[in-house]
Amino acid sequence: MPYVTPEEIEQAKQMDLLTYLQYYEPQELVHFSGNVYTTRSHDSLKISNGKWCWWSRGIGGRSALDYLVKVRGLSLPEAVIQIDGQAAIAPPPPKNKELTEPKKLLLPEKNDNNDRVIAYLAGRGINREIIDYCIQTNRLYESRNYHNAVFIGFDRQDVPKYASLRGTSRRRFMGEANGSNKHYSFSIPARSRSRSSKLHLFESAIDLMSYCTLEIIAGRDWRQDSGLSLAGIYKPKEDIAESTPPAALMQYLKDFPKISEIALHLDNDTAGRLAAKTIQTILPNKYTVIDKPPKRGKDYNDYLKINLKIRQMRERE
Repeated sequence: MPYVTPEEIEQAKQMDLLTYLQYYEPQELVHFSGNVYTTRSHDSLKISNGKWCWWSRGIGGRSALDYLVKVRGLSLPEAVIQIDGQAAIAPPPPKNKELTEPKKLLLPEKNDNNDRVIAYLAGRGINREIIDYCIQTNRLYESRNYHNAVFIGFDRQDVPKYASLRGTSRRRFMGEANGSNKHYSFSIPARSRSRSSKLHLFESAIDLMSYCTLEIIAGRDWRQDSGLSLAGIYKPKEDIAESTPPAALMQYLKDFPKISEIALHLDNDTAGRLAAKTIQTILPNKYTVIDKPPKRGKDYNDYLKINLKIRQMRERE
């Protein structure tokens, strides 16, 4: 469990939920009426006058910290690191700025080298060829101030539109750069997009890179098909029929209409299984959707590390 100081906790408490969602998770915020907002994941959760209440569960609070702990299920240290880390990378603009002002992607400054990111990903079993490819194509770099791994998502014209951040130190941190557009998350294109009709879908960039590593281990072309990450857990509505597919997936299918088959490689947990079932249910029939979660472990990085461990044991025999 990470450790946070009382000062860091107090600082995190100053962030109200509306400000947090406006500037760090705008895709989650929905205007309800007047000065009342709700969230895309929980329409019975209302935010107004500096407070929030999740009416269907009978719980509420004032701060973003309360929300991350009570609704998202983060531990207190994890929630503090999430808030303070986001604010350190991109402090929220003055409150008199209009919510409708166009957002610009604010990328962290690049470090002089990518040594820590390379070591971090290699430590998680990712093949160096894949790491180098992502760095060379500007999909990945190391930030200067915090040495986070920065995973970039591009639009159809190869303009950066999204960036997810992953801490490389012992203090776990995951976040997004301010101004990120979830329609364009981290992806690895097929070697020939004009010929490939299959898309592999993952929750995170590291899971996608882990799958590519497993393809190399199996002796296959790791860029035969395209791969896309959802930049986190996709949360459908309670009524699956009312859910909409993930924004990044729908944008990718719009940009690359040749895709006809989608392989879901989401996590082996309750959220991942529900997300896979929902996507299979609500996508149009013109797509062939297959569910292929990792055979072992919670996610594809777990599955990769298990495979590497088994290979090492066999080599010692």
